[in-house]
Amino acid sequence: MLRPTILLRLEGMAVFLLSAIAYARVDGNWWWFAILFLSPDLFMAGYFIDKRVGAAVYNLVHTYAGPALLLAAIWTFGGDHLLWLAFIWTAHIGFDRLSGFGIKYETAFQDTHLQRV
Repeated sequence: MLRPTILLRLEGMAVFLLSAIAYARVDGNWWWFAILFLSPDLFMAGYFIDKRVGAAVYNLVHTYAGPALLLAAIWTFGGDHLLWLAFIWTAHIGFDRLSGFGIKYETAFQDTHLQRV
């Protein structure tokens, strides 16, 4: 039986790969992918305020809720030209999960739902 952390990493790999494939299918510019791929990690700057704010801000952009809402807005209101942004975002989250980085607890930046990093 696979441990939950292994399953979550495999899930992250699947999301990363599917997001990259979807990005290619919408003819996304790979330079933009490279430039924006790590941009969600800029939200760790919240930790300069304190651990509680840091975890809240970081987690806000490291859950699939954000890109899901963006995709729902695109589907509802149009704007297919923004699909590439949602795919970069989900690719980043998937890669984080594959790498063992998870949702942060307020105790410390290293404490995640997957492991202590």
